[in-house]
Amino acid sequence: MRDLRTAIGFLTVLPVAPSATPHMGRARAYFPVVGLALGATLAGLDYAGRLALPSPVVGALLIAALLVLTRAIHVEGFLDCCDGLFGSYTPARRLEILRDTHVGAFAVAGGASLILLKWSLLSGIPGDVRPGLLFVFPCLSRLGMLTTMAVFVYVREQGIGTAFQNGAARWHAPFGVATALVASAAMLGYAGVVLVGGAVIVSLGTGRWISRMLGGMTGDAYGAVNEVTEVAVLLLGVALFTLIPELYGAPLW
Repeated sequence: MRDLRTAIGFLTVLPVAPSATPHMGRARAYFPVVGLALGATLAGLDYAGRLALPSPVVGALLIAALLVLTRAIHVEGFLDCCDGLFGSYTPARRLEILRDTHVGAFAVAGGASLILLKWSLLSGIPGDVRPGLLFVFPCLSRLGMLTTMAVFVYVREQGIGTAFQNGAARWHAPFGVATALVASAAMLGYAGVVLVGGAVIVSLGTGRWISRMLGGMTGDAYGAVNEVTEVAVLLLGVALFTLIPELYGAPLW
């Protein structure tokens, strides 16, 4: 329970983390579980909002809720990465830009594109799969962060992501994958399994690209992976329903 509380306290606005967390790396196994809690909250808000409000307004409210619930920590990392990765040509200079608190043109353009994409997707999720997709997409994006933490080296000697290397174990990633698979398959059938695979592929691809640009991962990079994977899962989920809707109705057990 201590490790789960640490994960909740780090990934959400809830002040439940223990006062002393010497082995924060153990908490990363529960990132997908925290994602499921966020997804369940969004699904509940969506159900209540759609009783009285049009879809575009509900989509905007869901984005606002997700930003508040997560303290916008992942979006901040995404914005920093937009400036850092596109603002220079050497890993050292990119890492230096990532530490800069100022917001540049790449961050503004990237942030606007991210919010627009999320709003369009959250507003346009088909009704038949809407509860399930809202429930699982935050889980799969946080699985993406867990996957990149397990696969790619951390480039800084000190930083917010350093703590999540302390106490890490090999079983964390398989546990996170199992959590995501069970939840996604239960909510979305065979399509859920496809979405888990898509989330892992996108997160690993994004992590590999960032690592090549920086020489490894950073805390901001983990946030960027989360945001890119969220959008990718929503895109894939909507596309699958449009192209192969029968995947969502196929029972797995």
